[in-house]
Amino acid sequence: MEEIALRFNRFTEDDMQKRAKSFRAHMVERRTVRAFDERPIPPSVLDDALQVAASAPSGANRQPWRFVVIEDPNLKRRIRSAAEKEEREFYSTRAPDEWLEALEPLGTDENKPFLTEAPALIAIFLERFGIDSDGNRVKNYYMTESVGIATGFLISALHHAGLATLTHTPSPMRFLNEILDRPTRERPYLLLVVGYPKNDATVPAIERLPIETVVTHL
Repeated sequence: MEEIALRFNRFTEDDMQKRAKSFRAHMVERRTVRAFDERPIPPSVLDDALQVAASAPSGANRQPWRFVVIEDPNLKRRIRSAAEKEEREFYSTRAPDEWLEALEPLGTDENKPFLTEAPALIAIFLERFGIDSDGNRVKNYYMTESVGIATGFLISALHHAGLATLTHTPSPMRFLNEILDRPTRERPYLLLVVGYPKNDATVPAIERLPIETVVTHL
């Protein structure tokens, strides 16, 4: 395989510390938002964030992610209708009591107005296998891990640009294949709601686990 020279930014230790602290201060302010303003997003901002997501590492460089940006009001209405149908069944029949108790402090229910209020939805699909130029299957590797990393890149890039997000995972999500005309080899992974929070938006008063609880140094 042909190789190219690595392009890598090398910083002084002082600059590294400043950059790390600045990024930490910015990212820890990120919160999931459920009340969105309808103001449109500059297309170049979404494009740049998606370029960041598409640069994520992946198993064997298969890049098994596919992103579909939905801004058409009719499509958003169809997605909301299908998602709320699944959510009604989830909350009324499928969700165990323990799960409902865990969700209660977050104030979530089967109503998802943000799916039509937000200016953009990004449907993220996981490609279970590829197709080569001869029409043969090509195996993908570490698909869930790869798409998860790309999704994290995307959320971080959107927050860095000044946008709020919400990760939405109605179950099942196969309706996205039909509405968005995606092939069956692509599995819906996550629906990312993107936009500006309303001026009066609020978020639950939750706390993060202490860093010593989630990080161990050996």
